[in-house]
Amino acid sequence: MTFINPKTDFAFKKIFGSKQSKDILIGFLNAILYQEKPVILDLEIIDPYQAPRIKGMKDSYLDVKASITGNKTVIIEMQVLNVLGFEKRVLYNAAKAFSIQLRLGEDYTLLNPVIALTITDFDMFEGNNKVISRYRLKEKEDLTDYSDDIELVFVELPKFNKQLSELETLSDKWLYFLKAANTLTSVPPTMEEVPEINHAFEVARESKLTRKELDVLEKREMFLHDSKNAILKAQQDGEAKGRKQGREEGAKEKALAIARSLLGVLDVQTISQTTGLSVAEVEQLQK
Repeated sequence: MTFINPKTDFAFKKIFGSKQSKDILIGFLNAILYQEKPVILDLEIIDPYQAPRIKGMKDSYLDVKASITGNKTVIIEMQVLNVLGFEKRVLYNAAKAFSIQLRLGEDYTLLNPVIALTITDFDMFEGNNKVISRYRLKEKEDLTDYSDDIELVFVELPKFNKQLSELETLSDKWLYFLKAANTLTSVPPTMEEVPEINHAFEVARESKLTRKELDVLEKREMFLHDSKNAILKAQQDGEAKGRKQGREEGAKEKALAIARSLLGVLDVQTISQTTGLSVAEVEQLQK
């Protein structure tokens, strides 16, 4: 028995955003957003495509979008690659989801809160060890709330390091499912006892996918794999170039220092031959 990788966008949408996933999404959101309290009793999974109502604004595509208890909208994105400007994209999508609620001429009081839940397979906030972080608008000095109409929630999977035997809370189990489901060959008993998580494993069974779905999933995983390798290679090339430039700059500074100490002692030609500097560079030092 094998399970698809929930961290790929296709699999994430299949597990959490399908018509049969209502109970899965409710259980997941209550665990992550509301400290395992049954705040969300019902929800409606809606089209995650956000068409702009203002000319010039971009369309945006989310992984999952749902209307939950209290007239709130939750937008969810699973992100594997740490692309340039991603943190601004999160804010942009949240602001758009908030603004497109109104039609032209409607009153601002009709706007309902939006929660942007972003799950990353990389570290978003270095130096912060929290797996789940929450942000909203506050006054800078006394930290009083301005509004909770837009809330940003981040889940950083690399910071979750608990093993199967260490799982205690529902949040732990959901995070472990996201991070490790595709490495398992059966549903762990401690997770099977949670109906929503057990259902998530059922949806994630590779044997339940059609041939077409498996092809799409394979292509997405290949794309993510190739993209990760491309980013890694670019980083390695940049580091190697930096080290090379550092060595070259260090050697040049050393040659210049030697040349300065020889000025007035040796002639320009000899200094040039001794240090490897050009005659013009030595003459420039004389000036």
